[in-house]
Amino acid sequence: MEYTEVDGVKLSRLGMGNMRLPVEGGKLAGHIDAEQATAMVDFALASGVNYFDTAYIYHKGASESFLGEALSRYPRDSYHLATKFFIGANPNYKSVFERQLSKLKTDYIDFYLIHSVFDVTSKAYRSSGAIEYFLEQKERGRIGHLGFSSHMSPGMLRGFCKHHDWDFVQLQLNYDDWLFGTAREQYDIACSFGLPIIVMEPVKGGRLADLGKKANAQLREREPERSIASWGMRWLMRLPQVKVVLSGMSTLEQMRDNVATFSEAAPLSDADALLLENVCRSTHNRNVLPCTSCRYCCDSCPEHIDIPRMLALYNKMKTDGKRAMRTAARADDLTDIPATCIACGACTRHCPQSIDVPHALHKLASALR
Repeated sequence: MEYTEVDGVKLSRLGMGNMRLPVEGGKLAGHIDAEQATAMVDFALASGVNYFDTAYIYHKGASESFLGEALSRYPRDSYHLATKFFIGANPNYKSVFERQLSKLKTDYIDFYLIHSVFDVTSKAYRSSGAIEYFLEQKERGRIGHLGFSSHMSPGMLRGFCKHHDWDFVQLQLNYDDWLFGTAREQYDIACSFGLPIIVMEPVKGGRLADLGKKANAQLREREPERSIASWGMRWLMRLPQVKVVLSGMSTLEQMRDNVATFSEAAPLSDADALLLENVCRSTHNRNVLPCTSCRYCCDSCPEHIDIPRMLALYNKMKTDGKRAMRTAARADDLTDIPATCIACGACTRHCPQSIDVPHALHKLASALR
């Protein structure tokens, strides 16, 4: 395992994200499959992974409890915990923090984050008193490093970085967002403030783990033994400010692949980076919605719609056509679900990718009539 340092703390370059743990029966919104997930934690630790990331809202609150139980079997100084405060889930930051310590079976959090800061929530975070409270907890030794995870526009990100002397920042970074989004500008902003970067969505919720038959073949011709996902990880290794790359793995197979990728310092060469970027440009579809299946939208939906599943159908319509989408919808008995959307907009307010979900579901419902 390759390692790096943040403020003198030795961290594995690969971090285990605990937002997409395996679930019972394979259902996206099911209960965590503790046996499989624990095997993944054990394999991660045995392979040298020492950074474990979770949050108050992951798996409807169950992720922290699971991780606390799984890691309690190991010495506390053998791993580093990261978790987060999300104002939209529960604004009572004092209560949330105490509850998190209890669920994680610890008396301190190594890396604590203000969670999922959007343009529209940045002011609420700054005025809530939460940041000042967590700074106090840091002074008391209950927080090791205080940072934030950002889904802000570059201008708002720059302003939030100025709020105080943050210890680190978590950004959505991948080669697709670098070429077609604002990831490059956000990276440069973080560098200008000297902030170590923790990366989320390195393969964009799995979308960059399969680029399509033709694109996959191009990459496999160059590197037959490497997975498609590993290209995205090795692309990130080229960025010196990136310290830890989080992967929200759902299977032990994904864990093995990522551990193998980070077992050596093998960033993409200039030629391979150019190949990857050219492949990305050739396959990029601006009509496809950038849903990463984070499921932040689901808990706020009054109709209990499985929104990521609906957006996957929408994207199938855009890539494979209406007929293929209708066939898939009928096979899984999903035909009538998009029409149940009441367009309240709660989903869009919680979407890190700022997707206009009601508009997409309206278009999908119309195509399914």
